[in-house]
Amino acid sequence: MIAIGMSTSCVYPHSVESAFATAAHLGFDGIEVMVSRDPGTQDAAALLALSARHRLPVLSVHAPVLFFTQLVWGLDPLHKLERAALLARDVGAPTVVVHPPFHWQRRYARSFTTAIRSIADRTGIELAVENMFPWNIGGRRRAVYSPGWDPLTIDCDAATLDFSHAALAGRDSLELALRLGERLRHVHLCDGSRSVYEGGVLDEHLVPGDGRQPVAGVLRLLVRRGWKGSVVAEVASHGRSRAERDERLARTLSFARETLAASSRRDDSQRSDRRVR
Repeated sequence: MIAIGMSTSCVYPHSVESAFATAAHLGFDGIEVMVSRDPGTQDAAALLALSARHRLPVLSVHAPVLFFTQLVWGLDPLHKLERAALLARDVGAPTVVVHPPFHWQRRYARSFTTAIRSIADRTGIELAVENMFPWNIGGRRRAVYSPGWDPLTIDCDAATLDFSHAALAGRDSLELALRLGERLRHVHLCDGSRSVYEGGVLDEHLVPGDGRQPVAGVLRLLVRRGWKGSVVAEVASHGRSRAERDERLARTLSFARETLAASSRRDDSQRSDRRVR
């Protein structure tokens, strides 16, 4: 069964404790911890206590590699990946989500693919490289990631698919999932409506179905494959009321549950038909 989790980023700027409480209240299967300046996101013992209290496993850890988390755990990006993998191991999460390096992190970029493979081998944790996008700066597109923003072009063993990022990059998520094949290990559940080529600037992280990405098609593909990863809601709610946030998250969870369940029933029916024949 595919677990449906919720990222702690969905309740930003509230605490990790608030994220666990929200996910438990809405009925998610687990949590992705976005490591941030919140000390609770960095403390394995505190996370395990929250996990036990709310009966929610930590499904994945997102390394502090966003632009606004560059100072978390110091300035060495390889040290951040190592600590994220050790945190994931300590809380029982099999996956760490990482972004490709920024192009100004030249030294890091040169060692990135070797480093993530080495850390994965040493810790037993998958480091899944997330698909990113060109930035739209003043109406001009800038490539800010190295060796690139597209995991298809990166020599990595595991990848994370984010629908909002795919939309901003002008990519079809279903085509991307098909081409990633067995390397697709983790999914960020959301949606997007505009690419940088259409003037898009914001990484929208909409509720699935509110954008233009083939989210349901990708979820159906995962069911057909017998996929074993986690689908984690990463829906933007900053600046919204608690009621608005919870409504958006509940719709996201319902979309995933209904799509995955319908796909499973269809697959079971088809297998039954083949046996009858």
